[in-house]
Amino acid sequence: MKVSTIKQSLGAVFTAGLLALSAPQSGLADELSVDYLQGEGDVQGVKLAYRRDSDYLHAYFPQLDLSFEASINVWEYGNPSRYDSNFVLAFSPVFRHTFHENQHGEVYGEFGIGVSLLDDTRFAGKDISTHFQFEDRLGLGYRFGQSRQYAVTLRYFHYSNGGLKSPNPGYDYVSLSFSKRL
Repeated sequence: MKVSTIKQSLGAVFTAGLLALSAPQSGLADELSVDYLQGEGDVQGVKLAYRRDSDYLHAYFPQLDLSFEASINVWEYGNPSRYDSNFVLAFSPVFRHTFHENQHGEVYGEFGIGVSLLDDTRFAGKDISTHFQFEDRLGLGYRFGQSRQYAVTLRYFHYSNGGLKSPNPGYDYVSLSFSKRL
């Protein structure tokens, strides 16, 4: 696949994502979150995300929620003598299923496969060969508060180019997230 084709496809996905995030939908919640990311070795990061809920699936699957998330990530590696950083933009549809709910809160699982654009193709001693990466996630969370406005989520993220180009070592992260509905 040509680099120009990948860039055009990624641009179209980001544009569609921004349109989905900006489309007015009555009664649905917006959410802001902050994630602390811990990767292998000395890799750490912060992810700031904006999420917009959608009601696209409720007619077919009442227990399954769909939201669209746009995020900015900053990854850091090493100490001052061998420091490296990477800036990442990502867009992901996120599916969430509530497993248990009571008057105090709800426990849910989430998964999603999105796209991301990395500033650098070399990071933390790895050559990942492409700026375009897929962002895969699995998470387990707890939503709480008087109107369920807060959530704490433990997530696993995997970033890779999906075999579009070699090498493709990927990056794995575990994150702890705190979010608040607006």
